[in-house]
Formats: sequence, structure tokens, C-alpha cells
Amino acid sequence: MSGSVRTGDRDETTIEMTDTTPSPSSADGVAALDRAIAILDAFTTADRSLGLAEIAARTGLYKSTILRLANSLMRGQLLERLDNGRYRIGPATFRLGALYQRSVVAMDILSPIMRDLSEQSWESVAFYVRSGDLRTCLYRVESKHPIRYTIREGDVLPLLVGSGGRVLAAFSGQQGEPYETIRKTYNYVSIGDRDPQTAGISAPVFGPGRTLLGALTLAGPSTRVDAAFLERMKAPLLKAAARATRAFGEDASMLDEAANAEDGS
Repeated sequence: MSGSVRTGDRDETTIEMTDTTPSPSSADGVAALDRAIAILDAFTTADRSLGLAEIAARTGLYKSTILRLANSLMRGQLLERLDNGRYRIGPATFRLGALYQRSVVAMDILSPIMRDLSEQSWESVAFYVRSGDLRTCLYRVESKHPIRYTIREGDVLPLLVGSGGRVLAAFSGQQGEPYETIRKTYNYVSIGDRDPQTAGISAPVFGPGRTLLGALTLAGPSTRVDAAFLERMKAPLLKAAARATRAFGEDASMLDEAANAEDGS
């Protein structure tokens, strides 16, 4: 295809280029975009603002590069510079986040993640949300086994029994044990807690601002889903919860760390 190469303020002679050979200017533009994204990614949910040196340390970019790209990000209101010279995320990101949330259907995100976890484990996977002192099964993927854990979408269960309920309670601020430990490990194993013949494991899923969206639960008959099986499934479940959390637009590093800890145990 044909295109023009821009140098300074002048358009040079049109040259022929193939689709597989990008022009230097387009390659530079992609690199600049990647660096700008790296600057925004340097911020975490714990950061109210970052200094130039902090951004440079986290991105590996030269300060001069950061300053140049920061000006473009500020023009687009994706970044703001405070009076003390530090930077914070700009208001345009809030608008983009709202647009993303409107375009996202929870089932579209959760369904493939739940199916993958069910394929990996051959057990039932459910997603629970809190409803006051109860929890509701919002989505479910059935086990491939003929004998399986039977909960239907829309079923309502107690909050303070079962792995899903315990996780929802823990990340809703419930005090004492086992909730303190759940908040540290990001998972809970339940064997015969709600039903003496059922066992399961759950992990939280978060949305923007670390909002608790629900609990991802893998469960089955305790004759097959025993303690050893649930121990093996901790890391895969946590990775699935991290994948869902990222898809909903929230940092999932804490879930990744919990999964890595289980992988290494």
C-alpha cells in the first residue's frame, strides 16, 4: 500500500510499503504508546500519586521520556500533575472505566473462566454473590461426573456456612476466625460445613476499587473431592479468580501471589 513519511513539518515523497513493513514513524508511534501505557500501569490501587523518580524506577524509562509522554497524557486528562510536582491518574480514566463497566456483561467474563476451571477439575464451579445474610448462586457450570454437587442458579444458601459463604463474609468485614485467615490466604476449604456430603473451595473475585463482586467456588461430593484434591486445586482456583478480577478491571496481584504461594507449598 502507499503512504507518506512525515519528517518534521513536511510531507516527503510518497513511497510504496507492504503491510508487513511498517514505516519508522508508525513503529515509533507504537513504541511511544507502549511507554505511555507503562506510565499509567506504574500506578497501583495503593498509590494516590507518584513522583517522577518513582515512575522511572517502576517503568525503567528515562525521566526525559516520562516528562514528554506525561504532557500528552495530561492533555488527554489521563494523567494530572499536582502542585507539588507529583502525578496522579486523571479523570478521563474514570470515564473510560465507566464505559468499560457498561460494556461488560458479568456472564461474558465469568463463563469461559468457570468452564476452564470445570474442565481442569472435572467438578462443578459456581459463582456466589452476597444478599444480606444470605448468598445466591448467580452462575454455575456442572461437573462432568454423573454424581455431582447439585446447586442451581438462583438457589439461596446461608452466608456463614460453606466455602463460598465464608469467603463472601470474610471480604465483607466479618471478624474473627476463620475470616482473618481467609483474608490472608484468599481462599477457604470447606469439607462438610454446609452439607456433610459436600466439599468445596472458594476464592474472592474483585471489581474496580477492590469491590467484592462474589466468590468463585469449586465443589463436589466429599467422597471424591477430598482434602488432597482440594489442596491441589487451590492454585488453579486462585488463578481463575485472578483472571476474573483482571477482566473486571481490578489489580489481581494479591491473588497471583496467593496462587504462587500455593504452587510453591
